[in-house]
Amino acid sequence: MLAAVCHGAKDLRVEWVPDRPLAADEVRVSVAYGGICGSDLHYYHRGAVGDFALREPMTLGHEISGTVIEWGSAVQGLEAGMKAALDPSRPCRTCYHCRAGRSNLCTNMFFLGSAGRFPHVQGGFSQHLVLREDQIVPVAPETDLLQLSVAEPLSVGLHAVNRAGPLLGKRVIVTGSGPIGLLTARSAALAGAAEIVCTDIEDAPLTVALQSMGATSAINVRSDPEALDAYAKTGGHFDVAFEASGSQPALLSLFGVVRRGGRIVQVGMLPPGLAAIPVNLLQSREIELVGAFRAHDEFRLAVQLITQGVIDVRPILSGTYALADATTALERAGDRSHVVKLHIALSEPA
Repeated sequence: MLAAVCHGAKDLRVEWVPDRPLAADEVRVSVAYGGICGSDLHYYHRGAVGDFALREPMTLGHEISGTVIEWGSAVQGLEAGMKAALDPSRPCRTCYHCRAGRSNLCTNMFFLGSAGRFPHVQGGFSQHLVLREDQIVPVAPETDLLQLSVAEPLSVGLHAVNRAGPLLGKRVIVTGSGPIGLLTARSAALAGAAEIVCTDIEDAPLTVALQSMGATSAINVRSDPEALDAYAKTGGHFDVAFEASGSQPALLSLFGVVRRGGRIVQVGMLPPGLAAIPVNLLQSREIELVGAFRAHDEFRLAVQLITQGVIDVRPILSGTYALADATTALERAGDRSHVVKLHIALSEPA
């Protein structure tokens, strides 16, 4: 089968890779679409995401959907051609965290397209993929597989909102209006947030935030760098902040605009190394700083919200490229002045 394999920074090759036999509890799927995530861009441009550096060639991709081809002897209830959301997480199901209902923190996680372990976990930008049975979430035949491939990033936004606590009637700010930031804002709106301010350094995603993702206002912090000052003058305006840009300056800006006793949820991955945090403000204002990493049960909730039309992900869809043009897609996906989310068609026409 053909796959988009990253051999290092700026070295992506569409090449033949071997398929493999199925275990009794596994399913082979034909991958329809794969969304290009920020982590895919980091691997492509830098050869690393955070502390996870490429040490061998790795197929990228984890935001995927597809159809069932065949299954192992222990699998029941599937049919050939059945459409499905494909969960990129393969937790061990036996460690303390899995048994405690926090499988996203699994100590033996296999996450598609991740260099976090060695050998690396090969990703989903391939024509076929073998997954464990519980990673397959069947959906109705009429489901749009392109929209369904957004279930994973939506699940990240839903998990971030769960980490924030109750949001009904709360005032929220989201820094970074890329796909994760936008879907976090939409998830916060679904959770009942009364005010949602989205920030970014580009106008295009802020327009999407206002028109389709539940934002009540939007701020371009590059063209108007002092716009957040008004929220700090009152001693802190927001109950909850979601830092979705992975930018240290963005994180630092939140300690002044979040009210005393408020909460900051770190969603974006910061660059490697120690991040400077104003500990005195953290302490004296009793601000809670919590992390949000991937998702747990929120993946199935995301599938439900998309298939039932509760959350419309179409406004973030910016275009689809054929697998043969994967390098072009990754190059263009970084143009945030025009692009929110690009996809690669693995087994369906682009």
